[in-house]
Amino acid sequence: MRTFSGFPAGKVNEVHLPEPVFTEVVPIIDDLAELKVTLHVYWQLSQRPGRVSFVRLADLLNDRVLLAGLGPAPLETLRGALDRAVQRGTLLQSQDIGDAQGGPIYFANTPKGRAAVEALAAGRWPDELTAAERPNVYTLYEQNIGLLTPLIADELREAEKAFPYEWIEEAFRIAAARNKRNWRYIRAILERWNTEGKDDETGRRSVEQDGRRYIEGEFGEFIKH
Repeated sequence: MRTFSGFPAGKVNEVHLPEPVFTEVVPIIDDLAELKVTLHVYWQLSQRPGRVSFVRLADLLNDRVLLAGLGPAPLETLRGALDRAVQRGTLLQSQDIGDAQGGPIYFANTPKGRAAVEALAAGRWPDELTAAERPNVYTLYEQNIGLLTPLIADELREAEKAFPYEWIEEAFRIAAARNKRNWRYIRAILERWNTEGKDDETGRRSVEQDGRRYIEGEFGEFIKH
């Protein structure tokens, strides 16, 4: 059995989800993979600042964090879990008409999600759509530093647990801008922020902008503020 060592000290990202996720959605899901995938998609959607956001199947198929928890045949399990979630009505599926590949995309079954699916079915691409896509820490490493080794992968996994994703992403950007493309330098930035707090050198992202991410995002209409 894999065990959980506990939540890390310091600042971590909060995930804001509407109460029905836990009172209505979770109780009716009887398949573990479906539950994992549904909550993971909700998490991704909740992180996006757009008025209505979606997740591409192509991004989920390359999401190492998600796939790591889906057993020995993760891609097959993922597709099956998504099919079950769509059949159950916890997720909505449409086609990405804004992409030449035209692959499946998924929305939460919210009023905004339903309106977006209807618009896409009519061949319209709503301007307010925002793709819930961002590189994971492994992709950030490969894009900014180089080949991923098992040792570095373990360190990145620990960093994901210890620091907010936005910090990690920003630390990679700072290291690249300073031509300091090594993990030790990035880790040092993260540890300093954790002990001293983030200051203006990190990009001046305002507290107001952070707050709006939660009250204007996909689940914003359900969040009391």
